[in-house]
Amino acid sequence: MTATSERSASPTGQGARQVDAVVVGAGFAGLYMLHKLRELGLSVQVYEAGDGVGGTWYWNRYPGARVDVKSVYYNYSFDRDLEQEWEWTEKYPPQPELLRYINHVADRFDLRKDVQLRTRVTEAVYDESVARWRITTNRGDVVSAQFTIMATGCLSVSKMVEIPGIATFNGRSFHTGNWPEQDVDFTGRRVAVIGTGSSGVQVIPLVAEVAEQLTVFQRTANYVIPAHNHAIDPEFQRAVKARYPDVRKANRESSFGIAQPEATKSALEVSEGERNAYYRRVWTNKDSELVSMLTGFTDMLTDETANETAAQFVRDRIAEIVTDPAVAKALQPTGYPFGAKRPCLGTNYYETFNRSNVRLVDLRATPLTEVTQSGLATMEETFEFDDIVYATGYDAMTGALAAIDIHGRGGVSLQEEWAAGPTTYLGLAVAGFPNLFTITGPGSPSVLSNMLVSIEQHVDWVGDAIDEMRRNGVTTMEAEADAAEEWTRHVADVGNTTLYPKADSWYMGSNVPGKPRVMFAYIGGVGAYREKCDQVAAANYEGFTLT
Repeated sequence: MTATSERSASPTGQGARQVDAVVVGAGFAGLYMLHKLRELGLSVQVYEAGDGVGGTWYWNRYPGARVDVKSVYYNYSFDRDLEQEWEWTEKYPPQPELLRYINHVADRFDLRKDVQLRTRVTEAVYDESVARWRITTNRGDVVSAQFTIMATGCLSVSKMVEIPGIATFNGRSFHTGNWPEQDVDFTGRRVAVIGTGSSGVQVIPLVAEVAEQLTVFQRTANYVIPAHNHAIDPEFQRAVKARYPDVRKANRESSFGIAQPEATKSALEVSEGERNAYYRRVWTNKDSELVSMLTGFTDMLTDETANETAAQFVRDRIAEIVTDPAVAKALQPTGYPFGAKRPCLGTNYYETFNRSNVRLVDLRATPLTEVTQSGLATMEETFEFDDIVYATGYDAMTGALAAIDIHGRGGVSLQEEWAAGPTTYLGLAVAGFPNLFTITGPGSPSVLSNMLVSIEQHVDWVGDAIDEMRRNGVTTMEAEADAAEEWTRHVADVGNTTLYPKADSWYMGSNVPGKPRVMFAYIGGVGAYREKCDQVAAANYEGFTLT
């Protein structure tokens, strides 16, 4: 049953500027959506909370921030000249280079004129009487739009630790997901880093190089694979660019948006020596991918015994690298399958714990109890710090959507509708919310893929749907409740055939207290998902009501 609210839709015509579409967010998704809609002749207003475009790569400015997909695959493919002219400098480009790239795109296609910065959308209300959305911002803007497109990002709402006293700390505090624009100098300071997920893994080695003392507070040990980042080989970049059409096609048809050799054997069919030889090639090969460890055998994400062979390989490498046996043991992940939490790429991560100025505190053994005026306290010890870095992750997939007061037909609140977990059709649309589209929304491959591949696929699909509507005189496009419920069950069923539900992770919403524990992303594969979306469109948008 759909939860309802006493709230009624606000009248849309009075005092509202009229546009065809509002896009929320000016990251990779929002900017491409703007470009696509402009090409279709629509008037578009983009709202962006930040002081600049870039989304994820605007906010995540912490030391060491970089993408974990090769640069030659993590870029737009919609313009042949653009993909040929931009020269990448590293295998995994750092945040400043990614931000330069997206600013180059904004300038090249003159996108800034339709982007309003420093503006947060606070409310989106559907008015059934005129079949339009009324968008309100924190700066008092009121805009009426036929289409509202949420390009708010999957990892854009920072999450803090659930302990008291955060506001009482007298030193400097930072969250990796909301880092200041100016450089932060940790030289000679006593620094705490809380969290050993992706951002923690990236920031810890660099802080350790300059801090007087670094204390790392770890709740859950992570599987960290060597990044082997390096300057990009110009010949390799030229070769990829020369065959971009084939490269793009292979990525789009792959499982994770990054084409890999197709596995043919179970990890349990081969000898231990053959398995470990493969794992060691991934561990040592400077050209390997993050997903390579997961794709070498057919059952890495479906069979616990097979998965354990890779997990143990990583633990053995940690034991070899970290000289203190007690620290090595604390850093070895146990209790959940390899890959069921997002594995990380690291540069000298485990080696950092051999430094004399670095200490690891295992929060499983001694939980944090509070932030004090001078530092942190666990159940057994108090610490004094000059700086605290919160590398504590995000309210993933739904956090940014929940931060906006969204009301559909009959005043139904999206937050109420999703109280037991998000229900979407293809991760693109929600029943009861006509002409509202979610780019890489819950129920799509999104965070389990090369995000640029998934972003472009969603933007193209939404753009084609809007174009089809306008050419056929269709006013509204709305996901049907039965189709959305069936798709959401399918997402869960596919997820339950894998090892993902066996871990408490942000993939499952487990990192946010009170959040429903469901599979938020579709693990059926980028290629299979694209095929399904294309089939829906070819069948006159089966599962949608067009009026």
